[in-house]
Amino acid sequence: MGALSGALAGFAALAVAEAVAGAVRPQAGPVVAVGGAAIDRTPAAVKDWAIRHFGTNDKLFLQLGILAVLALFALALGIVALRFRRTGAAGVLLFGVVGALAATSRPDSTSATDALPSVAGAAAGAVLLYVLAGRLTPRTPAPDGPPSEEGWDRRGFVIAAGAAAVASAGAGLLGRSLSSAGGQDAVASRRNVVLPQPGSPARPVPRGAGLRIPGVSPFITPNGDFYRVDTALVVPKVNATTWRLRIHGKGVTRPHVFSYDDLLRRELIERDITLTCVSNEVGGPYVGNARWIGVRLADLLAECGVKPPAKGGPADQLVARSVDGMTIGSPVEDVMDGRDALLALGMNGEPLPFSHGFPVRMVVPGLYGFVSACKWIKEIELTTFDAYDPYWVKRGWARRAPIKTESRIDTPKPFARPGTGTVMVAGVAWAQHRGIGKVEVRVDDGPWQEARLAAEDTRDTWRQWSFPWRATKGGHTLTVRATDRTGALQTEKRARTIPDGASGWHSVVLTVD
Repeated sequence: MGALSGALAGFAALAVAEAVAGAVRPQAGPVVAVGGAAIDRTPAAVKDWAIRHFGTNDKLFLQLGILAVLALFALALGIVALRFRRTGAAGVLLFGVVGALAATSRPDSTSATDALPSVAGAAAGAVLLYVLAGRLTPRTPAPDGPPSEEGWDRRGFVIAAGAAAVASAGAGLLGRSLSSAGGQDAVASRRNVVLPQPGSPARPVPRGAGLRIPGVSPFITPNGDFYRVDTALVVPKVNATTWRLRIHGKGVTRPHVFSYDDLLRRELIERDITLTCVSNEVGGPYVGNARWIGVRLADLLAECGVKPPAKGGPADQLVARSVDGMTIGSPVEDVMDGRDALLALGMNGEPLPFSHGFPVRMVVPGLYGFVSACKWIKEIELTTFDAYDPYWVKRGWARRAPIKTESRIDTPKPFARPGTGTVMVAGVAWAQHRGIGKVEVRVDDGPWQEARLAAEDTRDTWRQWSFPWRATKGGHTLTVRATDRTGALQTEKRARTIPDGASGWHSVVLTVD
């Protein structure tokens, strides 16, 4: 019963905190705040392991882990409170302090009010545990009366526990409702966006760029299937009507603040660009191709007086800041060298989804996302690599990270059991901003044989390939490698994702029946 008291107190604390966070700011809730702090302090290798094993569900598993730990401590505090009521209640308050410190120390925290959810929740939980523990304390009989047969106040405990459970559930639902209502303005602002026709539209995807082979990734990745890797436990809901982008810093002679409408009124360009996450293992899924629409980042920088280092500019690093506190550093030279570096407003014909950065994000072909693809961007500061280390660099990742030449076998899948005869081997290869010039396939330890390349869209997109293999009975290993348009062959050398992306040849082991 003591453990049950602790569980109810923990539930009440989280529910009240959820309700207050809905009124203050969803990101200030204790689970989200502590989860964010845990992500920030997790070693890069552990982060990489979590992404590799849990994929885009890594944040869900983190939050479930936090809740499991809180539940265990709540059970323990409930047992302690049977003998030491004040100590048990104080333990709940201690967790409130931890949540408050985590919330106010987050990069996106703007005021001390972020501590309120944790403080209010801990206070509610501590009071409830103190009350419930009191109902479990054996009654002291009157000096001249008979001993109590009941021992403890069963009826009072049941009434208090039931009322607490109902009230906590109500508080939790209220919090969810407030959080949802708080994002309605952002949802409405996205619904009202009408993307104008681009002044520079993307050319039609060439006939034959997308192979009609079962199992091969589609040439354009649907928004719902596009990978998402970031540190946001709660996807920011940003109102486009109040959103602003500030550009300032070293070498910015004309600092400026842009609104969303300012960007919509500019000439927009539309481009097909493949993005790749640095956490993508050899043969991994964290790569996708989409049609983006936005404004040229180089044009905005030039209007603010920015010059690349090659033309005498003093800043060699562009630091993009997100509304959730993320910082991403990009080489100024790369974003101003003529490539289609964008502040993207749309993705595959619609405004950016919230999970992919609405209202505005960066897209820079040829660079891994952790040095280029800032989502929910709100600020751009020009500085130097010597003067500032952004988020991922502080955690052991590289400062500069051009995308490596890579290829992947999509079909047949590992451990497949095709029949003898012709088996179509197919997949994708990418070397953004260089393009793919050749793909080769090897069966077991045999010679490399050239695959057929699908039509090329642009050098900034991936390229599909296929190879008809006359499969013979038994176990086989299929291996693929690519050569980019500079003539550089994909390296066989295996490398981890840390610090600048994985490398090596992708292989698939299968058995032909």
